[in-house]
Amino acid sequence: MSTPADVRTPEEIRVPVEGGDLAALYWAADAPAAPLVVLVHGITGNSMVWAKVAAALAGECEVVAPDLRGRARSADLPGPYGLSAHAADVTALLQRFGADAEAGADATVLVGHSMGGFVAALATAGSARDLVHGLVLVDGGLPFAVPPAADTDDMLAVFLGSSLDRLDRSFPELPAVRAFWSEHPAVGPWVGDPAVADFLMRDLTGTEPDLHSAVVHEAVRVDGADMLRNEAVLEATTDLPVPATLLWATRGMAGEVPGLYDEVRLAGMGLQDAHVTAVEVPDTDHWSILWTELGVAAVTAAVRAAAARTALS
Repeated sequence: MSTPADVRTPEEIRVPVEGGDLAALYWAADAPAAPLVVLVHGITGNSMVWAKVAAALAGECEVVAPDLRGRARSADLPGPYGLSAHAADVTALLQRFGADAEAGADATVLVGHSMGGFVAALATAGSARDLVHGLVLVDGGLPFAVPPAADTDDMLAVFLGSSLDRLDRSFPELPAVRAFWSEHPAVGPWVGDPAVADFLMRDLTGTEPDLHSAVVHEAVRVDGADMLRNEAVLEATTDLPVPATLLWATRGMAGEVPGLYDEVRLAGMGLQDAHVTAVEVPDTDHWSILWTELGVAAVTAAVRAAAARTALS
């Protein structure tokens, strides 16, 4: 695999959006006219979840990973929440970095993980339609299996599992935070990894003995309803102006099999007509697809392929 995640330290930046400033991490490119890669995290995540992917792309690409509205260092951005609001924020970020489909020289690739995949697809199909040259969806962005009559809050509890529990908890000290995550079936094996530890630290606000998640619970509730129920969001991938790649993990949020997607479900989605190519990433779950060597290699390869398609077009 390429560069380790701790070699390049990202710059903390702020981007003006509706209601205030969106926080983001920025990894510079080594040369002008490099591809711009924007990495959008999931429903309770933050920008640092992308550290390993960003490190593998930094230098050859200009990489930006925002903290979405209501998360981490963008937690103070006010509502209304919802995936359209996040798509608008991502569009403002793209405009800030000069993404321009008519410029020709630069490729702009939008990458979304989990809920971030839905945000990325919605932006690409809508407000950022003329700004995005390539789209990579990482275990998200296509409809999940949701029973029609299921309560949205109940579905979120099932979908997010114990990672949702932390939003209403207070931790007396950092070891208690580490202990909480150590019990998570998918994140637990990674808590000793420096890049993952930085991701977990970025989620925290407050001081001992009152540490808690910076994620705004209301943002999760509103965004989750959009992700699971909003037809415009769920149908965004049927109207994409660029080809897309879906990278799907074989295991789910808690390491269960099957994961959020499987071959049978994907075969019935009409992906060929939507110009979406589905690629399995073996031996990964919903989280580790961003952290394992195989997962990072799959994401970066898809980004490079998307950028190369633009250069050849």
